[in-house]
Amino acid sequence: MPSLFRFLFLVGVLGAMVAGGLYVLATHFEPEQREVSQPVLGVKIRKQ
Repeated sequence: MPSLFRFLFLVGVLGAMVAGGLYVLATHFEPEQREVSQPVLGVKIRKQ
């Protein structure tokens, strides 16, 4: 039974580290915003 608790503890710690790393990456390293425009092939726009 102690090996099961040790395994679950290790999985929990690794999961917390991954979740914390993703949180830090999402909050501190946001990409700069820029406008992107691309033509859509096969679509004609009527000018009025």
